[in-house]
Amino acid sequence: MKYQAKLTALSQAAECLIIGVYENSEFSKSFNEIDLATKGYLNGLIQSGELTGKLGQTLLLRDLNGLAAKRILIIGCGKKGELSERQYKQLIQAMLKALKESNIREAVCCLTEVELSHRDLYWNIRFAIETIEHSNYQFDQFKSQKAEPIKLEILIFNTDCSQAQQAIAHAKAIAKGVKAARDIANMPPNVCNPAYLACQAKNLAEKSPALSLEVIDETMMADLGMNAYLAVSRGSTNPAYMSVLHFNNAPNKNTKPIILVGKGLTFDAGGISLKPAADMDEMKYDMGGAASVFGTMKVLAELNLPLNVIGVLAGCENLPDGNAYRPGDILTTMNGLTVEVLNTDAEGRLVLCDTLTYVERFEPELVIDVATLTGACVVALGQHNSGLMSEDEHLVSDLLNAAQQTTDKAWRLPLGEEYQEQLKSPFADLANIGGRWGGASTAGAFLSHFTKKYRWAHLDIAGTAWLQGANKGATGRPVSLLTQFLINQVK
Repeated sequence: MKYQAKLTALSQAAECLIIGVYENSEFSKSFNEIDLATKGYLNGLIQSGELTGKLGQTLLLRDLNGLAAKRILIIGCGKKGELSERQYKQLIQAMLKALKESNIREAVCCLTEVELSHRDLYWNIRFAIETIEHSNYQFDQFKSQKAEPIKLEILIFNTDCSQAQQAIAHAKAIAKGVKAARDIANMPPNVCNPAYLACQAKNLAEKSPALSLEVIDETMMADLGMNAYLAVSRGSTNPAYMSVLHFNNAPNKNTKPIILVGKGLTFDAGGISLKPAADMDEMKYDMGGAASVFGTMKVLAELNLPLNVIGVLAGCENLPDGNAYRPGDILTTMNGLTVEVLNTDAEGRLVLCDTLTYVERFEPELVIDVATLTGACVVALGQHNSGLMSEDEHLVSDLLNAAQQTTDKAWRLPLGEEYQEQLKSPFADLANIGGRWGGASTAGAFLSHFTKKYRWAHLDIAGTAWLQGANKGATGRPVSLLTQFLINQVK
């Protein structure tokens, strides 16, 4: 779909004009203008009670006297001055539904006038586009009957300021990154394995001159001493591949890179500590971290941000067979620490610990790892907030700020030294789990042992990377959060 920002007189011919109205008979500028042109027709609808302004209410009017526009779509915007970001997105979804049902191909949107709490025009437009693209998403590659194409082709925001143009550019790029993340995560595990991740990274690198790729295979991992990573992979016939995307676009090419590490368990059966059969199909989403890093790297290439960023997709598969690693095994990690395996379903941290050691060679400015790591995080935060852990106060502040800006929400969880006590082993330097309590924080505490040489933050997206039930599917989170964090680094 195409988006434009163009100041359009409401008296001009248009296929559809979209205007807002508040509750309690409070009108937007465009509502007043059209009401005047139609000699009070809209106000009459208010007086009759047919139009209330209730949030999400829609009313489509055709061929009004005094207007050149063929249709007027009126959207209820709730109480003036009280519209939250979540409510605004619901409003946009209601608008999109009405446009789809009417087979409208081009519309002029005057909802740029709507007052969104603590937000400016940039966010008004950006949230609208991201919401539309997210709502229009279809994953039907494996269906014999495809979804009908969307009739709406062009949406014109009724403004012409540079802020609007920037919002459109950012939103379109982020929407592409979110779609890419969702597409990869929704792929079935018989298609999306570690080699598939590496292939997708290769295709992305070939499309941007600022991107390059190196792929670390199992032979190279063995030479590097990545024994924890390799132990997880042993039970699968699909070999592990770690795909390292370099985006080298800072004015000073020697600028220390920001590194994004994504857990890429393309399927996680739990290994010998086998998961229950119910909902195990959803374990194809255990590569949501790698998918979001891939999507973010795609946005970087689209926006051509002047940064040096490295995205690492830590691809692996965790299955049980005669060669699989076992509870009781002791593994020597890449940095020399030994780990006693108490549960083979706590595999993500074993893949990540070697990956986090590997990225030391790039002398990073900072490292953010993104992982569907613990069910404990889902219990703590549900599907609304990603769990954020770090001992770097400035980095925490920057990430929480990006989360607030984008509404790709995150909540800080504790990472104190008391959680280290739960990871003690009588036989090794660390155990790979810390018991029942505080599982999200003990997982973060485990990773912290491998991040001593740089600034680091951990995002646990186990609750936010995908939805269950009727709306089952990948969300593309936290591509928006990560992208905003990087945009803010430029600023």
